[in-house]
Amino acid sequence: MQLIPATEQHYSAIGHLVTSPEELYLVCPNGHFPWDVEQLKTIAAKRHGLTVGIMDNRVVAFANLYDLVHQQSAFIGNVIVAPDYRGRGLGKTLIHHMINVCQDKYQTSPHISVFNDNTRALLLYAELGFTPYSLEPRLNLHQDKVALIHMKYAKR
Repeated sequence: MQLIPATEQHYSAIGHLVTSPEELYLVCPNGHFPWDVEQLKTIAAKRHGLTVGIMDNRVVAFANLYDLVHQQSAFIGNVIVAPDYRGRGLGKTLIHHMINVCQDKYQTSPHISVFNDNTRALLLYAELGFTPYSLEPRLNLHQDKVALIHMKYAKR
């Protein structure tokens, strides 16, 4: 997978990575399904390091940074891999890349947040060296209580 800066030309393909309202809630809780170009333009205006993964001449992954405080911390967000490309290590590659962007470009400590019911992502982030430090109560799309788990990167 080739990781490159996301541009406006990628936004439609990024939006198509999300296949349901429930999945969008995990990726972008404030988003509205379908995730469209206008929503991604709004995200791009507020976030940093927008990155796409390209494989087989198509966008197969996306992530970015938010709440960036130079030389302090940044959150890795909107992490998604195309459904038919999951289980191949692309998420791990993408997160490693975003960790490096945080540390090398912005000299920040990487953080990430994940909902408690996103077990696959939670286990991946723990495997990569993220540890929980805070829980935030939230309501999911069905108004059920869930926890947003905030994690920080514990390796260097």
